Amino acid sequence: MRDLDITEVAQRSGVPASTLRFYEEKGLIASTGRRGLRRLFDPGVLERLAMIALGRAAGFSLDEIALMFAPDGRPRIDRQMLAAKAEELDRTIRELSAMRDGLRHAAACPAPSHMECPTFRRILRAAASGAIGAQRKRARQSP
Repeated sequence: MRDLDITEVAQRSGVPASTLRFYEEKGLIASTGRRGLRRLFDPGVLERLAMIALGRAAGFSLDEIALMFAPDGRPRIDRQMLAAKAEELDRTIRELSAMRDGLRHAAACPAPSHMECPTFRRILRAAASGAIGAQRKRARQSP
């Protein structure tokens, strides 16, 4: 199969050409040459872009995704890193579920004022102490 120019890769993958150039700068993909001013890519780049998209959807950074490829371009996926990301997602799901439940309670609470509702006041105390949202902020900041 012939090499694809950057326009064809962008059309087939749905990834804008500017992003393709950025990925190439980051070393996530590599062009095989040029046809005039247009970069050319091996057709296998489409599968690689799909893996990058999957990693991004799972919440991996581009640097983390780069580690998932061997120097020869083959996938080299660290199972421990996948398990750690799954644990992180589990924590996020628990936090968001608790937040959802709190919002539903606040929306349907029969108390005359939210400030008179013990559940709402408990949520306020948790937010004031940093217990709500603190883990997600730390997770985003850590390398």
